[in-house]
Amino acid sequence: MQEVGAGRLLPWLAVAYGIGIVCYFTAEHEPQWWAATALAAACAVAAAMLRRHAVGFVVALGLAAAACGFAVATVKTALIDHPLLHFPASGVTVTGFVELREESQHTDRIVVRVERLDGERIDDRPQRVWLSVRRGMAPPAGAFIEVKALLDPPLQPLAPGTYDFARDLYFQRIGASGFVRGAIKVIAPPVEAGARLRAGAMVQGLRDTIDAHIRAVVPGDAGAIASALITGKRDAISPDVFNAMFISGIGHVLSISGYHMAVVAGVVFFIFRALLALITGLADRAPIKKWAAWAALAATTFYLVLSGAEVATQRSYFMIAIVLLGVILDRPALTLRTLTVAALLVLVVAPEAVVHPSFQMSFAATLALIATYRAPSATSPRSAPGRCCSRPRACC
Repeated sequence: MQEVGAGRLLPWLAVAYGIGIVCYFTAEHEPQWWAATALAAACAVAAAMLRRHAVGFVVALGLAAAACGFAVATVKTALIDHPLLHFPASGVTVTGFVELREESQHTDRIVVRVERLDGERIDDRPQRVWLSVRRGMAPPAGAFIEVKALLDPPLQPLAPGTYDFARDLYFQRIGASGFVRGAIKVIAPPVEAGARLRAGAMVQGLRDTIDAHIRAVVPGDAGAIASALITGKRDAISPDVFNAMFISGIGHVLSISGYHMAVVAGVVFFIFRALLALITGLADRAPIKKWAAWAALAATTFYLVLSGAEVATQRSYFMIAIVLLGVILDRPALTLRTLTVAALLVLVVAPEAVVHPSFQMSFAATLALIATYRAPSATSPRSAPGRCCSRPRACC
């Protein structure tokens, strides 16, 4: 029982880590990053000093994990601190690079890295603004534009406890949102675009090319849905089909997440391994299973970039990557520890994800599947009273 209990401690550390992040988001005032870091360090030292006391060590370790979650959220907020627009402003001239372009059913949206902002009632210049433009008029990523826009501060929750638009925009370093008025001028940039912008433009061009090719071969909504499942572009789906999918409860299929990543990784893994197994004698001399896992990891990484790398897609990619790395390192893939490592990795990179229903539902569903998969059956030696197999660490 002691060995089984020790194996179940790590998942609870992830829970404590998430609780620490939740405590940060429920704080009435912004904490000081140095105080949160010092608290986490003190809790970690206390846990190390109590490592010989069973109960004290577990309690101190949980408090240290919660303090670390609180500190990580505080430090990330301090690192991405940026100006916000506090008052609505009309007739503002926005000049900058287009970092991201998103298409939707009615309007397109672009994220502009602001190089210059001219207008009245501009108390501070945001680093990035999120602009809605007429459908089909959004310039490509990497373009340097000049537009007239109506800007508003980030939208606060419409009711207590509802979706917080301002929080999500803040963690994307977006300080204002608004609408484009008039034409969009693409002009010569005064400075050279960075490597990130050039890479984004290349990926956007590849997505557009694949989207156009798919819809040319498979016309209509069938091609639009096929393109959405590959490139993440959902603007070509007709409004009737789009609404029908969400009314029927299957609209989530259009959002690239765990199911899509699992299909891509599984198909590439089994096909690549099968092809290698056809080579005479190779399976006896080389670890083709690990090679297939590397191929699947490369394919899912490319799929992540091609699909637009939304938050749900990133979370699913981390989970798939942990499973594939488990295969490469000869470790069990479907374990609570695998799920824990994936959750901790997501929360370290994006601590704000813990308050999103998508994060909670995704990991809760995966936890239920793994718990059911690992539950002892009525006929297993582990569940039979008075019986024990020859591997006490695995069965007893």
